[in-house]
Amino acid sequence: MTQIGNRDTFAVEVGEPVSPNLRVVDLWAAGKRLTAYDNVAYVPSLCHYLRSASAQVRRREIRPCPFPGRSPEEIFRRLEADGTEFRERYWFLQWSEIVDNVTPYAYLDDDLTIVFAFGRASHLFPDDVGKIFVARIPPDSFAATLDRAVDLLDDAPVG
Repeated sequence: MTQIGNRDTFAVEVGEPVSPNLRVVDLWAAGKRLTAYDNVAYVPSLCHYLRSASAQVRRREIRPCPFPGRSPEEIFRRLEADGTEFRERYWFLQWSEIVDNVTPYAYLDDDLTIVFAFGRASHLFPDDVGKIFVARIPPDSFAATLDRAVDLLDDAPVG
């Protein structure tokens, strides 16, 4: 696997091809592997999502903190409890089925703040179920990580 970024904040790891359009890809945030449940990505779609997210973050089109003065964990709980379209404005990392087991939100303070929890009981990491995790990363660093991942995925030999 080729690692881009830092697992403690945000990283993309690109592995071996599984078929011409499928590739092993792991996503990490706050030291947690987001793709523990499923890490085989359809490369054309994933590259589209990564490019789109990179551009969105570079243009600072991520909403500001929805509840200033609250902890990221409290913000996550409040967004999860909101049954309206309000919480959808903060959805993030909606990048195909490889992250279906994660409930992620993001907002901008000085950094890009990603708050998430694992939405599916995981036999791989049972201690993580029900916990809220927080990753903070400078927006330009996040975007650069995505851009480098796309470059690597685009240049990868087709299996």
